[in-house]
Amino acid sequence: MTTRVLLVGESWVSSATHYKGFDQFGSVTFHTGAEPLVQALEGSEFELSWMKAHEAVEAFPFDAAGLDAFDAFILSDIGANSLLLPPEVWLHSRTVPNRLKLLRDRVERGAGLLMCGGYFSFQGIDGKARWRRTPVEEALPVTCLPWDDRVEIPEGTSGEILLPDHPTVAGLSPNQTGAWPALLGINEVEVRERDDVEIVARLPADQGGHPLLVTGKYGKGRSAAWTSDIGPHWLSPAFCEWPGYAQLWKNVLGWITHREPA
Repeated sequence: MTTRVLLVGESWVSSATHYKGFDQFGSVTFHTGAEPLVQALEGSEFELSWMKAHEAVEAFPFDAAGLDAFDAFILSDIGANSLLLPPEVWLHSRTVPNRLKLLRDRVERGAGLLMCGGYFSFQGIDGKARWRRTPVEEALPVTCLPWDDRVEIPEGTSGEILLPDHPTVAGLSPNQTGAWPALLGINEVEVRERDDVEIVARLPADQGGHPLLVTGKYGKGRSAAWTSDIGPHWLSPAFCEWPGYAQLWKNVLGWITHREPA
């Protein structure tokens, strides 16, 4: 049985100005950050469609039927404005359906939702991701802080599993050092106080004990928050190359879509 998953985000464009003596010129570069996840899910039961951040502004569905084509959604490193301000609204001042409400309602009807960390996830850098107090936040097992929520950890840290029997971490044993490979940062969030919400993994106490993986339910659906990245820079190369990397995402996607772990 194939599970249809839509990944939204994980792309950006950089512009640079180059100075060579008297002269200067500009360049523009397109970047993507989801390759480790895409490779990890290749050939699995999860059929991943990847909608880049700039594509989502217009291509993310504007109706329930479009969202019904997917069983789960991953929001990763894309701000709320990308779905709130399509050209019809931003350029032409016309009304359109609120896609944040549509996504929340799709989860309530039974879909899975996973938000992964990054500079434009949760509240993000300078608070600009702006997921706080949105309909999407309602469906998450965590709430966003009202300010820049990044926790940069240049020295590296590791996740600690609190619920080793939880399906999202099934088969995920530590590496030879006794810990998961290094993480270099997370988004700080607050965990909802509900019986269905569980903190599966967190950072060590000497790194603040911040939640790393949190799961919960919303209506007939399920949601999860992974507060670190899905690739560089917050995930070290060792984490992305770790055999447990692919198992982690298959487990999480399996849980939010009501599948049993393999």
